[in-house]
Amino acid sequence: MKKIAFLLTLTLLLLSGCTAPRLRPDQLSTPPLHFAVPQIEHVTLTNGIRVYFKEDHELPLLHLTVMTPGGAIDDPAEKVGLASLLAKSLRTAGTGSRSAAQIDTDLEQMAADFAVSADTYALTLDLSLQAGDLTRGLDLLQKVLRTPAFEPERLELARKQMLEAIRRQNDHPQAIASRELLKAIYGDHPLGRTPTEATVQAISRDDLLAAHQASFSPEKLWIAVSGDFNREQFRAELEARFGAWPAQKSAPRILPPLVAGNAGVAILGQKDLPQSVVMLGQIGIDKSAPDLHAVRVMNFILGGGGFNSRMMKEIREERGLAYSVYSSFQVGRFLPGPFIAQCETKSSTTIEALDLMLAAIATIREEPVRAEELQIAKESLNNSFVFTFSGPHEVVTQAMRLDFYDYPDDYLESYRDKVAALTLADIQQAARDHLQPELMSIVLVGNEQGFEAPLTPRGFLLQRLVVPQKSVK
Repeated sequence: MKKIAFLLTLTLLLLSGCTAPRLRPDQLSTPPLHFAVPQIEHVTLTNGIRVYFKEDHELPLLHLTVMTPGGAIDDPAEKVGLASLLAKSLRTAGTGSRSAAQIDTDLEQMAADFAVSADTYALTLDLSLQAGDLTRGLDLLQKVLRTPAFEPERLELARKQMLEAIRRQNDHPQAIASRELLKAIYGDHPLGRTPTEATVQAISRDDLLAAHQASFSPEKLWIAVSGDFNREQFRAELEARFGAWPAQKSAPRILPPLVAGNAGVAILGQKDLPQSVVMLGQIGIDKSAPDLHAVRVMNFILGGGGFNSRMMKEIREERGLAYSVYSSFQVGRFLPGPFIAQCETKSSTTIEALDLMLAAIATIREEPVRAEELQIAKESLNNSFVFTFSGPHEVVTQAMRLDFYDYPDDYLESYRDKVAALTLADIQQAARDHLQPELMSIVLVGNEQGFEAPLTPRGFLLQRLVVPQKSVK
């Protein structure tokens, strides 16, 4: 009887469901999306170290990121690569009290990941470990930050690895194009320089010690931590290890001013390949540009929006000339970053693809974008904004980086509203202000004999680049 009663009840429920009204998708209503930027706690230790916290007790793990001013922008012209070699050696060349081999063993026993990297303006250390190894992890971090040893044998190994990468850089046509384009855009400026065998060989152990001394002091350090920890306990652990480290009186950082580049030039790198790399660019913007958001939306429409962008539709979808084509404004943290557009196409369509890229740039300057293009771009950028906060460590490191690079206090809170408020006129003005097709620097790497047309009639000063066909052994 219980079984029969259950079946009758189930039947009635199914029948009642069948009689419920069915709604079309356009009849459904959803509550408006509300998004709040996560708030992060931060404190300053007694000696000036700034610490950002994000507790997350879901897993017994910790992730720490340390940032300090440094990077390639500070490399002397005759020692380009110094920041990169410093980063490699901080990770691999030991400390005053722990050899490189001992540190490797410590990390292996903790099942921890530890990496050090250098970018344009900063040195960054990342340490991931189990929460129970916090004490050992902070002990290791203290030694690396304060007393690196730069063991000669490990230092030379790091140097050899850099030299090998330099020897092989001409094996990759995209690497050739990127290197030559930045050199053309920025000229003899740190933003346009890349390491060579001579500059890396010129770096001494004393250079690394001096660079470390210049970058690592308490008032310059920024630390972000997320994971399974107690905020007060963690702060006490930091004070115990770093509190006696005296702050220094640091002079304000002075960045080298930009110099004249090589605008209006077309650089041709001969490489015996069936396809060509086409890159073009010019100096772009930095984070302080008043039309920053308009530039981002404009670039989304031009070439940064994937299959929604004009370059992708024209060059890939309609003509089938390239698998991928894009444009990008790399927003500079302090100095203007580059605008770059790129595609790869077969040799016989190299000039056609270049002409189409230049035409797309000219058109977005001369003609207002369509209302539907603007709407798609604004919605896409604002909807993707929430994925900036995909995990606890991304949240806390982003808060730290925005302060490290001196972004406005309301940058995140106002981002979506500023994007949503942009008009068609704003986008065209941004294109006119920041895109000058006739002043672009162009780099082509490929087989000139396979090009379908000569490059010279397009008004660019042609320069030929000698590219070794094989890496030097």
